[in-house]
Amino acid sequence: MFRFFNSLAAVMLVALPLGSCAEQTPITPVRHVDVGRYMGDWYVIAAIPTYFERHAYGAVESYALRPDGRVQTTFRYRAGAANGELKTMHATGLVHADSGNAVWGMQFVWPVKAEYIIAWLDPDYRAVIIARNKRDYVWIMARTPTIPQEQYDLLVARVSAMGYDLAKLRKVPQ
Repeated sequence: MFRFFNSLAAVMLVALPLGSCAEQTPITPVRHVDVGRYMGDWYVIAAIPTYFERHAYGAVESYALRPDGRVQTTFRYRAGAANGELKTMHATGLVHADSGNAVWGMQFVWPVKAEYIIAWLDPDYRAVIIARNKRDYVWIMARTPTIPQEQYDLLVARVSAMGYDLAKLRKVPQ
């Protein structure tokens, strides 16, 4: 009987860490991103937002490739209402070439780089899901301010399958 409980305890000690690892499996980035095609404006359709964007309206993330290979990023939105004050934030994207250009470090303040994973990308570069391994933030973005409900539902299902809490997802008014 003692041997059984020791075996059970050993199995539980091994299984518990595995269970917690399963919850935090790394986000799988897309295989390859053509950085040139990715540049331009992306409308934020929905997000689990950062503190700064939790009341954003009309949010747009714009990317421009710099001569040094970094990506100049401008995030602009209206604060609190469609006619709210226009807010703008700037960051520099540092593309990890060894990731097929799908993992970036997004730097708002030196030396901190926030994780930016292109987790799903439409083959025509019309919609994208940006994720983080911590599952704390996520962004569904598109080249147009709105997308059909069916497409939105499919993208939300993808976000859910990545392990995000959909109760925190906010549709961004455009």
